[in-house]
Amino acid sequence: MRDVNLSEVLLRRLDRSEKEPLSRQIYTVLRMLILDGEIAAGVKMPATRTLATDLGLSRNTVMHAYEQLLAEGYVESAFGSGTFVSDTAPRIRGSGPPEHRPDDPAWHQAALSARGNQLVRLASVSDRQLGAFVAGVPDVSLFPHGIWNKLLSRHWRAPPPELLTYAHGAGYMPLRRVLAEHLRMSRAVRCEPEQVVLTTGIHQSIGLLARLLGDPGHTAWMENPGYWGARSMLQACGITTIPVDVDDEGLAPDARQLAQPPRFIFVTPSHQYPLGHIMSLTRRRGLLDYAREHGAWIVEDDYDSEFRFGGKPLASLQSMDQHDRVLYLGTFSKTLYPGIRLGYMVLPRALATPFGIGLSELYREGRLMDQAVLAEFIEKGHYATHLRRMRQVYARRQTLLRDAITAQFGADWPISTHEAGLHLVMHLPAGTDDLGIAIAARTLGLTVRPLSRYYEGSAGAPGLLLGYACVPDNLIGPSFQRLVQVITPALEHSRRAPVARRA
Repeated sequence: MRDVNLSEVLLRRLDRSEKEPLSRQIYTVLRMLILDGEIAAGVKMPATRTLATDLGLSRNTVMHAYEQLLAEGYVESAFGSGTFVSDTAPRIRGSGPPEHRPDDPAWHQAALSARGNQLVRLASVSDRQLGAFVAGVPDVSLFPHGIWNKLLSRHWRAPPPELLTYAHGAGYMPLRRVLAEHLRMSRAVRCEPEQVVLTTGIHQSIGLLARLLGDPGHTAWMENPGYWGARSMLQACGITTIPVDVDDEGLAPDARQLAQPPRFIFVTPSHQYPLGHIMSLTRRRGLLDYAREHGAWIVEDDYDSEFRFGGKPLASLQSMDQHDRVLYLGTFSKTLYPGIRLGYMVLPRALATPFGIGLSELYREGRLMDQAVLAEFIEKGHYATHLRRMRQVYARRQTLLRDAITAQFGADWPISTHEAGLHLVMHLPAGTDDLGIAIAARTLGLTVRPLSRYYEGSAGAPGLLLGYACVPDNLIGPSFQRLVQVITPALEHSRRAPVARRA
């Protein structure tokens, strides 16, 4: 490339209105020309004074670009002779062109592992995390940020150095202490502070237990339907998931499944996700006996246990465990706000120390300042006050949504249990395209989850997960009326489908 051509290329590509310095722009253009072979190895670069004159810039601007290229090895400077393009071409070349280009969608599929492809292909995470009717998201606008900010500011006025470095072990002991007390009082969890391990949430807790207690090829019973996030995390850790049907009493393994004991049994006994059933006492006792007999680990995700609106408080499954087979998991994502990214595990004593070491080794945890603030927030009673307030809010909003469904579809329309939670399930007749409803709802600015996508290994019953927690009272009715616009055509289509097939 001749000097005049190089000047012309730079003049075309430089943007003097950009915030990026012109010296950086020159460096970027020259670097790409060298990497693309437009300026061949050994070619002499134009003198900085000449190039500066052609571009109408100061010589220092060009010199800065050359110095960066020299520092990174793209050019070489020979004293008294000038600046030359370095020979940086690789000595070892492939036998042929790459199978896919990075801008080809097929390239991404080819680049991912089989496990990575499955994770991406079956992903259920939503890009919408607020609004009607997002499931599992609390009303973050009602979080007592004023109180939290005062506690946080007090800690930041003179922060101890140990709160600003990496966390080591199971987390901030004062938080583990008050959390153990809270769980003993509210969920009858049998634990001491030393048994509590702090994590960034349910997903990290599952990933940690899968890596420390499981090996590739181990199996896990998963409630079917059940939480897709737990299934994805276990599969990503090499654990094979086995879908086990759920009935009104909870997890209901058949004889074939009982004959093949798993390594893990993942359950949400106090409020089954997503159907809302409560595991019966008989089923709980049977599950504990089975785990003891076969050496299985029961992973109890105490989902939504803090938000019960009716009936007596339920004790955790862990409270009944006499043989240390239950790993109890919880999170502050629903009770405070999802962005806090704090969760916890309550483990048998023998596991707590190795889990703390594994947590530090794999994740290099921090968040000690947030843990310190949360400890004080709980200790001073603010957490309990916030929970009481939110129970009232969510109970009212659930009632409003139920009333809206009943007014439109009648009092006999099947809806999930009402005792607890941040969402309800509106069941749909067999053959209804709940996924199609969810897609159509997005065009109206509404977010619903299709129940059928929570099933693994078989066609799931259709339904809609409707989150009400983060929808203001006055918007629940109008929002549901908009949703009816896409539900009604889907119901009509499902009613006509059998007639069309017979014809």
